[in-house]
Amino acid sequence: MKQRIFRTAAAILATVLFTFSAFAAPRVSAQCAILIDADSGAVLLSQNADKRSLIASTTKIMTAVVVLEHCPLDMEYTVPAQATQIEGSSIYLKAGETITVRDLLYGMMLHSGNDAAVALALACSDSVPEFVALMNLKAQQLGLKNTHFENPNGLDGENHYSTAADLALLTRYALNIDAFRQIVSTKSICIGQRALKNHNRLLWSVEGAIGVKTGYTKAAGRVLVSAAERNGRRLIAVTINDGNDWQDHASLYDYGFSRYNEKKAIHAGECVLRLPLMDGKTALLASAQPFSCYLADEESVRVELLYPRAAFSAGERGRFAGFGAVCLGEKQLGVIRLVWGGLEDEYGGALTEDSIGTRHCVPSCG
Repeated sequence: MKQRIFRTAAAILATVLFTFSAFAAPRVSAQCAILIDADSGAVLLSQNADKRSLIASTTKIMTAVVVLEHCPLDMEYTVPAQATQIEGSSIYLKAGETITVRDLLYGMMLHSGNDAAVALALACSDSVPEFVALMNLKAQQLGLKNTHFENPNGLDGENHYSTAADLALLTRYALNIDAFRQIVSTKSICIGQRALKNHNRLLWSVEGAIGVKTGYTKAAGRVLVSAAERNGRRLIAVTINDGNDWQDHASLYDYGFSRYNEKKAIHAGECVLRLPLMDGKTALLASAQPFSCYLADEESVRVELLYPRAAFSAGERGRFAGFGAVCLGEKQLGVIRLVWGGLEDEYGGALTEDSIGTRHCVPSCG
């Protein structure tokens, strides 16, 4: 009996210790750091995240965003002398050579070519200062309150700075651009006679890594912006002045993703939406199917109506009614079939937002 009690107590203790270790925030070596959920925007870890800092070549995230929003990828550009022999990392552009915007972006984001950044700035505007003005305008539009740029490549400047929090928000925006996401997640590529390999080691070592951008100057230290996806969830990590950034990002992702578990977010037959009818009544719409996804304990999904947008009267309860999008924050997780669930007044008056998801108005679905 004593042995059985001991084994039970040991099992409980092991479970508690595992749970604690799975959810305990890691210590990172960075001067500044942040980990955010790209889907919901939730901050999972923050350390001096609003401190203005030099950001080195992670500047090129904004350069890429501005280029992608102003220039066609297949546009060919003849490199001027002004874009050659730029200080720092280089893809060794030659004056007079013709290269596409797409290839310049690969050269800038994988090999961190400072010359490629200047060439892109000149391809998209009449001068580097004019392009930098576009960068700062975009920062303002995105609400990056502690960010200012002096150049497109990240060379140190007195008025060239950002924060871990602003870089995370910028990256969250950038990853919604298909071409950006494809470029930064590429491990290696040949452009003409140049063989490029991504400097981001996380692409080879961290499950679901998307890449994004490395950076280094002596004054800034090591700066790393990364992203990773697992089980349909996307996280973004930023560290500034971190001598152990590869390991720190791996630890941040293990911690961040441990917060999510697969849950049945919607049950079959559950009321998920109201639909005002043209006859003045309100119909309830129910999910025809269960829907599961990975969520944190405090998270819940919502359903947005895709079809129908309007109806004159309700259909027979349990019959097909349309489609709804299951959303978390700004991200659409999937689509569900909807069925008619009767009229709202059949349930004793108007339902609150909280009660909509607690009623099964079509029991036969569950």
